[in-house]
Amino acid sequence: MKVLLIEDDELLAKGIHAALVREGYAVDHVARASEALAMVRQKDAAPDLVILDLGLPDMDGLELLPKLRRKDYDRPLPVLILTARDGINDKVAGLDSGGDDYLTKPFEVAELLARLRVLERRAGYGETAVIQLGKVSLDTASHRMQVAGGDEVELPRREFALLRVLMENPGRIYSREQLNSKLYSWDDEVASNAVDVHLHNLRKKTGSDFIRTVRGVGWLVEKNA
Repeated sequence: MKVLLIEDDELLAKGIHAALVREGYAVDHVARASEALAMVRQKDAAPDLVILDLGLPDMDGLELLPKLRRKDYDRPLPVLILTARDGINDKVAGLDSGGDDYLTKPFEVAELLARLRVLERRAGYGETAVIQLGKVSLDTASHRMQVAGGDEVELPRREFALLRVLMENPGRIYSREQLNSKLYSWDDEVASNAVDVHLHNLRKKTGSDFIRTVRGVGWLVEKNA
């Protein structure tokens, strides 16, 4: 799950970034509206969720909000407004301009995470806590997977994120670039074989036939796995 954080307060952005990464999100951070628009226009690397501060240096967040909506997305792009504007008129304006939720500063990280989970469910990401495909079940709340007849295994966050992407979209082939965009932020240093390593580890846990390679194209989990 990739989050785009649009926040010009560097100290606050670092804290939010760290909290989201601990929860298994891949996070891209930008401080300007122009940078945010460039990010959402990258079709294969576009975010799944947006956290938006309204007081940006180059454009008011209320003006940016409608520009973040893309009609050609596979799924809606949920936007959580995170701002110091705490008046009721501000909240109404933010929601009427296209925000899906509105959280005022200061805030508790636990509440921010809870609100993001609500937006995920509302947008259709991980609608159930447990995804079941064939012999493999994945608990999206605990980051644990289980193969029929075996013990539960807790997955490292990037193995979990990769398996979740494939299991939530059975039958869809993901290229290396697409998987990297789901697992890593744009400024992460990513080894050329990082996806291969994660896939190798997952195949040892799920069985070698669960994740299928389409040579020269990418990887998928079959709908009838």
